[in-house]
Amino acid sequence: MDFSFLHKTTSILILALISFLFLLFQASNASIHTYDNNPFRDVGNSALLPGGSEGLAASLDGARSFIRFENVTFWRTKAAADEHSEMEHSTGLVQVVIFEAADRNNIGGSAYGGQRSICCTPDLAKLEGCKQGEVIRMPSATDINWPIVLNVQFSGNYLSTKMDNVDVPITKTGMYNLFFIACDPKLKGLVMSGKTIWKNPNGYLPGRMAPLMNFYVYMSLAYVVLSVIWFIQYVRYWKDILQLQHCITAVITLGLFEMILWFSEYANFNNTGIRPVVITTWVVTVGAVRKSLTRLLILCVSMGYGVVRPTLGGLTSKVLLLGATYFLASELLDITEFVGTISDISGRARLFLVLPVAFLDAFLILWIFTSLSKTLEQLQAKRSSIKLDIYRKFSNALAVTVIASVIWIAYEV
Repeated sequence: MDFSFLHKTTSILILALISFLFLLFQASNASIHTYDNNPFRDVGNSALLPGGSEGLAASLDGARSFIRFENVTFWRTKAAADEHSEMEHSTGLVQVVIFEAADRNNIGGSAYGGQRSICCTPDLAKLEGCKQGEVIRMPSATDINWPIVLNVQFSGNYLSTKMDNVDVPITKTGMYNLFFIACDPKLKGLVMSGKTIWKNPNGYLPGRMAPLMNFYVYMSLAYVVLSVIWFIQYVRYWKDILQLQHCITAVITLGLFEMILWFSEYANFNNTGIRPVVITTWVVTVGAVRKSLTRLLILCVSMGYGVVRPTLGGLTSKVLLLGATYFLASELLDITEFVGTISDISGRARLFLVLPVAFLDAFLILWIFTSLSKTLEQLQAKRSSIKLDIYRKFSNALAVTVIASVIWIAYEV
């Protein structure tokens, strides 16, 4: 097998990881969505800034589940402000739009089947009855008060305007989206600062993440049971322990440690609304080490290390290089997906970063089964029936695991 591509891949991943961590640690990350002079971008006939997207559970009284706006301030350019006099009242409108995923088509409209517009145009004003220069909003079929549209007006020739601190109660479970929209073309260059707090009845965890807290509790208990069983067997046969079994002990320990760390991270996130970058980075690093070590362990077993051959010989450096490359790729993917993540919708970067991990997994599977086939041939030649039987069972278990993984990946896609 040609391993030259691994050297290039490893170098690229190291540079990408260092660059990403540098950018990541410059930012303030919390479950509360913070905005620090975030710019609006042009989308169709509007200027738009996404404010967040989370799954929120219903709270009948509206007191325990809400989206809260605090110190939200909009800043326009000096050129835009100078077009108005100090005595004018409404000199620029910014609209805050909140809608549930099922009502996404209730925002915007299309004239004569043309391109869909977010803001009301003269033609749409005639067809839809909307108000020109404002966001097109059609009432939800289940609640006429939704989608929510809050208006924030600039006054006179002031550069900034501040939104009133307000709570929007959530009385229906769903995936909620928040957008800040300006339909006035004169507000080009608009920026925003402030924060929004998204809270579920039981804490700050977004809807997609909330069930994972209990999942990590069950996984921690499962690892505790596995650790106890393994330790009993470890003590029982301590005189016959192989080097590989020390590695298995390390994998089980890392797995238990990882599950406890994930639960602690999610519990802290849920209780405080804060997701510190350093803690989450530490958790995903432990996970990346465990995943890399697990794959290398299976590869070494497939090669017959400790059973057919006492050492890996010249393959040691290649195995270590593959492990290091996989660790970097997995670390970069997990940091992108989890570190500082608040919204329930994954970023586009994940689509690109998942490819190296998928490629390396495919390469590992190929190498594992190729090595396993050679090991089985060697055991057959030596007529080691007991070891051969163990390796056949191992092959069957590995094949079932790979098939299950492929099915799971297809389901996720």
